[in-house]
Amino acid sequence: MSTAKISMTYYLDIMSSWCTYVETTWDELQQTYADRVNFDWKIALMNREDFPVSAKQCAWFYARSKSLQPETPQLTPDWFEAERNGDYEAPHLIAEAARDLGFTDDRLRRTLAHAALQQGQKVGDLDTAINIATDRFDLDPAALRSAATSDPVRQRILASTAEFHAHQLSQRPAFVITSSIGDKAVFSGVINRETLVNTLDSMLTDNQGYQSFSDQFGPMPTN
Repeated sequence: MSTAKISMTYYLDIMSSWCTYVETTWDELQQTYADRVNFDWKIALMNREDFPVSAKQCAWFYARSKSLQPETPQLTPDWFEAERNGDYEAPHLIAEAARDLGFTDDRLRRTLAHAALQQGQKVGDLDTAINIATDRFDLDPAALRSAATSDPVRQRILASTAEFHAHQLSQRPAFVITSSIGDKAVFSGVINRETLVNTLDSMLTDNQGYQSFSDQFGPMPTN
């Protein structure tokens, strides 16, 4: 069991291009701080109006992002369906449901994001999202569908999305880092590796300082 006293929560939307761009950094952080930080991801659904209004507009956003981050993957707007009016709950329901079926890491949600943003598959359709997940992973389609369409899974997504907004955040990816001494750092839309590393290092140093003092002088007097 981890004894880490720092926690880092990553709020994401599977359809967010900037969440795709930050995944390499997310991996690096988990590897570097594996024994010192508790990592978790939660879904924070984008509002329907946050989605592009056309495939052409979506392609423009991707081109702009590519100009700012040349090393990022090439994305395609082919997943876009105007008739959905920004309703892309399906892949999130699948990713959240899969957690109940043993897939608590990043692999399945990333598979859905890759299928949509890099292959152009229409993951807004529940059947398509299920097929993508079950083709790649050892999951029973009927069990996955049952879990994905259950009320508890939907309520968890709504709760994590509300939690995201309670932090007064608007951009994804977002990161909330907390420590056992009450420190909290919040980043919205920031994907810079150095910024996140410096913050974690600083909070870990402070946490260790408090622990070292307690080890030497004992706990705080209560009277």
